[in-house]
Amino acid sequence: MTAPVPFSEPPYLLGLPTPYFNPSHRAWQAAIRPWLQTHLHAHAIEWEQSGTSAPSVFATFAQANMLIPSLLAPLPEFDSLHGYIFGGEMARSGLAGPGGSLTTGMAFGVPLILKFGSEALQDRVIPDLLTGRKRCCIAITEPDAGSGVAGIVTTAVRSGDGRCWVVNGRKKWITNGIWSDYASMAVRTGPPGSGASGIPLLLVPLKDHPGVTMRRLSVSGLTSSGTTYIELDDVRVPVENLIGEENQGMRYIMTNFNDERLAVATGATRQARVALSAAFEYVLKREAFGKPLVEQPVVRRRLAKAGALLESLTAWVEQFAFMMTKLPHHEADVLLGGPTALLKAQAGMVFKECADTAVLLFGGNGYTKTGQGQLVEILYRDVMGGRIPGGSEDVLLDLAVRQLVKIYKVQTKMLQAARGLKL
Repeated sequence: MTAPVPFSEPPYLLGLPTPYFNPSHRAWQAAIRPWLQTHLHAHAIEWEQSGTSAPSVFATFAQANMLIPSLLAPLPEFDSLHGYIFGGEMARSGLAGPGGSLTTGMAFGVPLILKFGSEALQDRVIPDLLTGRKRCCIAITEPDAGSGVAGIVTTAVRSGDGRCWVVNGRKKWITNGIWSDYASMAVRTGPPGSGASGIPLLLVPLKDHPGVTMRRLSVSGLTSSGTTYIELDDVRVPVENLIGEENQGMRYIMTNFNDERLAVATGATRQARVALSAAFEYVLKREAFGKPLVEQPVVRRRLAKAGALLESLTAWVEQFAFMMTKLPHHEADVLLGGPTALLKAQAGMVFKECADTAVLLFGGNGYTKTGQGQLVEILYRDVMGGRIPGGSEDVLLDLAVRQLVKIYKVQTKMLQAARGLKL
């Protein structure tokens, strides 16, 4: 028996003091780790290499209420820190694809229906979704509209009899789309160039629905997550499948951003931890020039640089999860929008540093798809899966500053008004 490899666990799991995690959080982590090891991580590399998780595992997760714990509330006190723990444990194998193949679409597609869908719509679809009899994804991105959501061109017009929306267009890079019965989909009802004001959300039937064609996309990393290209040709969608009000889709989508970006940052942080701890373990035993690699100053410096970034990121992610437990959702949407964009971008950059470090220290083994460096090689290809989805890195960095400036100006005006100063 050996002690944990340095950087293999976040500080709170090493017995160090924490201001955030209480006994409920610790009990949740202790309960789900062995379950996920058995039902997910033991097969993760096999599923990632084959490109698809075992079909039965979705049902297994559904039966255990593990598809979307934040909605199913396995604990009455479930909060964002429980969610952070779940996200970290889901990525503990180091691979985001197998876990993402089960939970990503559901985690971001279903909440929009619960938060904004009519009671009739919820009664019709939510029971099947929450029990795993049906699957859902979120479909925003298009071939020519990625991080710029307001640029989507997929159209929805009312049918002549007023009973349906007729949808035409394309959606691309849709995680889990290929397996989904429904998509919470952003479409355009306003004229071209009308920006965010003409975008509603529709719950669009997918699998086996007339006019819908779907195919898997071959991507560099997260190969088992079911990245999908969707074509919509005169797809008829009941008017009752409108989610919320007709022109409020952009506002609804924005309420997902903090949770989505925190989830991506959480997963990327754990993947970075897996990469760096694998490198640390390797240099402890690998010898070169007559001594273990860890005795080389240049190796120690590389580990130290990546480790400092990783532990700083971990502290920031945990702080964000804590703030999400304390702020009302509408306040968090405003106050944390810019910082969460920064967090997600930083998580991708730190993951890259840790994956680079691991591949370089593994040397040729880290560049080989089998053997000692197999996991590290897969992790390296997963890096862009943390830097692009959920808002591409450069877009988020710019967005964060613009939002911080906007909030600063609003708060300054409020302070001046409160003091009776001329605005």
